[in-house]
Amino acid sequence: MNGATKLGIDVIWKRIEAHESGDFETKRGEPFTYKISENVLYPSRTDFQLHKNEFEKVLPLLPLSGPGEINELVFGPSYIWAILHDRRIRQNDW
Repeated sequence: MNGATKLGIDVIWKRIEAHESGDFETKRGEPFTYKISENVLYPSRTDFQLHKNEFEKVLPLLPLSGPGEINELVFGPSYIWAILHDRRIRQNDW
């Protein structure tokens, strides 16, 4: 069990919520921010939404070398990877 799995989605989601509207960057360097409404995250660069359970699916696999590792597992892998690998979210836990 890795650090992210031990912490659980609720702890990690609180970190994600705490940085709503902050500046993030995809692996390719594309900047974005996001808004959250209940359990749904809305990235600024797209019209789609990412549900909290999409992030939860990735927790057992962290850390990842890039979003390509989760292309077939989740919707919006570039954003999920970028958020979960940001130092403010991972806090050295993975």
